Amino acid sequence: MEYTFRKATPPDAPAIWEILQQAILRRRADGSNQWQDGYPNEDVVKSDIEKGNGFVLTKGDVIAGYTAIIVNDEPAYAGIEGKWLTEGDFIVVHRVAISENFIGQGLAKTLMNAVEDYARSQQIFSIKADTNFDNPGMLKTFEKLGYVYCGEVYFRGSARKAYEKVISK
Repeated sequence: MEYTFRKATPPDAPAIWEILQQAILRRRADGSNQWQDGYPNEDVVKSDIEKGNGFVLTKGDVIAGYTAIIVNDEPAYAGIEGKWLTEGDFIVVHRVAISENFIGQGLAKTLMNAVEDYARSQQIFSIKADTNFDNPGMLKTFEKLGYVYCGEVYFRGSARKAYEKVISK
C-alpha cells in the first residue's frame, strides 16, 4: 500500500500527539535530552494544525508519521553559528516523528522525501532542519538524504546541529 502525505486536520491531533509521545519516550530511552523539556506538547500540535503547518504521512487511514513544515519562518536560523548554503526562500522541517508501529521501515526517509516534493510544489528549493547532537537516527537520515551540515542554531538555550539541502527543480 502506498503512503499519502497531506496537511493534518483537527481530527488527526490525538493520533499525532500519541506519535509524538512515543518519540519523546524513545528519545529518553536512547539517553537523549531532545524533547525532554515539555516540548513538543499538545498545544504545539494544535497550533501546527491551526496554522496549516502540520503534515501527516498516512498508510490508508492510519497516521504513520508527522512533521511540521514552516515556510521562511524560523527566527533561530538567522543566528546560525556557521553559514547556510542559500539565502532565499526555504522550508523548515520540525518535529519529525514516526509511529512505533512503523519504526524500522524507512519512513523517516519517505516523510522527508515527501517534504521535498511539497517544497517543489511551492517552488521552494531549500530545506532547512535541525536536530540534537544526541539524535543519531535523525542525524543519519539527514546524512543519507544529502543534507549538508551548516553549523549550530539554538532553541530554548540548547545548541542544535543545523542542516540544509538544496533540492532540484
